[in-house]
Amino acid sequence: MTAQAKIHDLNGASREGASIVTGHTVGMEFPGPVTALHEATFGIKKGEFISLIGPSGCGKSTLLRIVAGLLKPTSGRVNVLGSPMVGPRPEIGMMFQKATLLDWKSVLDNVLLPNTLAGSVTKADRERAVDLLHLVGLRGFEVAFPRQLSGGMQQRVALARLLNSGAELLLLDEPFGALDEFTRERLNLELMRIQSQIGATIMFVTHNIQEAVFLADRVFVMTPRPGRIAAEVEVALPRPRTIEQMKSREFTDTAFNIRDTLGGFI
Repeated sequence: MTAQAKIHDLNGASREGASIVTGHTVGMEFPGPVTALHEATFGIKKGEFISLIGPSGCGKSTLLRIVAGLLKPTSGRVNVLGSPMVGPRPEIGMMFQKATLLDWKSVLDNVLLPNTLAGSVTKADRERAVDLLHLVGLRGFEVAFPRQLSGGMQQRVALARLLNSGAELLLLDEPFGALDEFTRERLNLELMRIQSQIGATIMFVTHNIQEAVFLADRVFVMTPRPGRIAAEVEVALPRPRTIEQMKSREFTDTAFNIRDTLGGFI
C-alpha cells in the first residue's frame, strides 16, 4: 500500500468503538463571533501517538484544550476513557509551548509541583522525580534553577513534570517549536523513547510536517478555520524511529502527501 492510499477522509467518520479518546462533531465558537472549530470528529486508540497539523489559526490548540477539559465546546462532545469531558482530570496532562517553570524553585521542585499541589511530597515522590529527571537526560541538574538551564533543558524539566503527573493521556502543544533543529530532534527522540517505556497516549500539535510524520502513528490534517479534521494519514515507519528514516522513500512520500493535502485546503 502506498503512502497516498493511507490518506483517509474523516468527514463524518467516527472511530468511537475502538478508541479511548473520541470527538464527535466538536465545535467551538468564541465571541466575535469567531468559529474556531466546526464538526471535528476523531478517535484515538490507547498508546497511539497522534500528530495534529494544519494552517495557523485552524483550531489545533483549541481542540487540544477541549480534550484537556480547559475549554467547553459550544457543540458536539468529547469522551476520554469512557467518560464525557466536563473539566480537567488527573488522567490528562498538558505541556505548552513554553516550559512555564517556577523560577524560584529548583529543577527537582518544579518536577514535584503536581505532588505539592496535591498536598504532600513523600520520599517516594522525590525518588520518582529524580528518576524522571534522569529519564529525560538531566542527571546532576536536580538542584539547579530554571535560569541556569538552556531552553531545551527547560523543556526537558517540563516534560519530566508532565510525566510526574501520572497522566495516561499526554497533550503537547508545540512544545519544541521555539528550539533549534538539533535540540528539537533530540527531544523528539527522547519523547518517543519515553512513550515506548510508559505506554502513554499522546496528542502532539505541530506546524512542522516532518516532525508530525517522524513522531506519529497517525497524522490528523486540519482545514483552515473553522477547523475540522478532514483527513488522517497513517505513518507506516517501524519503531523505534531513527533520524536515518527521514531519508527513506516512505517518509518523504508521506510528508509530501500531507503537504499536498494541506495545499488542497488553502
